[in-house]
Amino acid sequence: MATKEIKDTTKTQFAFGRKNYMLVVAGIVLIIIGFYTLAGGGSKDPNQFSEELFSTSRMVTAPIVLLLGYIVVGVGIMIKPDEVMENTEEEAN
Repeated sequence: MATKEIKDTTKTQFAFGRKNYMLVVAGIVLIIIGFYTLAGGGSKDPNQFSEELFSTSRMVTAPIVLLLGYIVVGVGIMIKPDEVMENTEEEAN
């Protein structure tokens, strides 16, 4: 008995494209940088007050970087991948 090889013509399609993954990774890096900037600043002695808690990097810069990171991750998830757009155009023709 001869066995027939069946060729798989279906192409595996992922939900995200390369651009999506790059945006999500960039957003995660921004979030990590934002939390790193936000951390620290306390004094070693709990009875001593430290003005470092209210520095500009912790009060302004870190929240802005965190917000940008979350926005970039959201955009990376929401945009339509290029491969899906190309495949739908080919099927329409």
